[in-house]
Amino acid sequence: MSGKPKLAVYWASSCGGCEIAVVNLNEKVLDVDANFDFMFCPCLLDTKYKDIEALSDKDILITLFNGAIRTAENEEIAHLLRKKSQILIAFGSCSSEGCIPGLANLHTREDILNTVYLDNPSIDNPAHIIPQTETDVPEGKLYIPAFYSKVKTLSQVADVDYFIPGCPPEPHQIWNVVSAVVEILKTGSPLPAKGSILGAGKSSVCDECERKKADKKIKNFYRTYEIIPDTEKCLLEQGIICMGIATRDGCGALCPKVNMPCTGCYGPPEGVLDQGAKMVAALGSIIDIGDVKGLSEDEINKKIDSVMDSIPDFAGTFYKYSLPGSILKGRI
Repeated sequence: MSGKPKLAVYWASSCGGCEIAVVNLNEKVLDVDANFDFMFCPCLLDTKYKDIEALSDKDILITLFNGAIRTAENEEIAHLLRKKSQILIAFGSCSSEGCIPGLANLHTREDILNTVYLDNPSIDNPAHIIPQTETDVPEGKLYIPAFYSKVKTLSQVADVDYFIPGCPPEPHQIWNVVSAVVEILKTGSPLPAKGSILGAGKSSVCDECERKKADKKIKNFYRTYEIIPDTEKCLLEQGIICMGIATRDGCGALCPKVNMPCTGCYGPPEGVLDQGAKMVAALGSIIDIGDVKGLSEDEINKKIDSVMDSIPDFAGTFYKYSLPGSILKGRI
């Protein structure tokens, strides 16, 4: 054994982008290797579950756990890594808030399985077979993890020490966290308060966005392909839904810099309970339906509805990254 503290990276229900973000540390990966025994990462290393089970409790210093909890295997490994790790970090939007996989919470488990295995133009399944957790075959019994009825965040199934937001987290923010831990190990300085958001700020993306901002009065919303926005003016003021006003800073406002709206992957700013509710409230205060003098309440509501109807997907827009961790959580 190297004697260096152990580092683990695990993926549950996720796309693999968080692993790419780690690789995108580039030459700093060598610094990670110099300070840690990088000993568990299913998509990069051949360490087995049994190797983790054989470790003493708390033998891993840090586990970066990315991915939401979609299956029984995801939850089982979350519990295992919690037991074996001193510090368990929800790494990225999927583990922190549920992210894109969490939008499946708008549908039932049965709806999802039917769509994937039965009602799908690319599927040839005349026997209408849906995978089961146990299946008998001539060679014996096959087992696959149970597919849960809801996507959960990591903190909904395990005790999480810290959170690193982002889809994926920016490499420089990952490095800030890793280097801070290295400094703590060297100096013995105290760890951040449990539950802290690491690798991000406390304010909103708007505060680090360099676009020119004025009074916001929006008469209509546009999808990104419908207009070519001014490269210097606030995107929200141009009618493009930009979640920056309801999203934690720390990414460097990268999307607005390339003329694309923030979609909210760093989660809500400090003190905001529900990112989607924050954004809806903000929009409610800036919609301009013109002069309403002499109009009935029904006529005013129709004007409001006309503006709001230009937003095609409320859940996918306002809760793209945060549905399972929000106050809504999904379909009841």
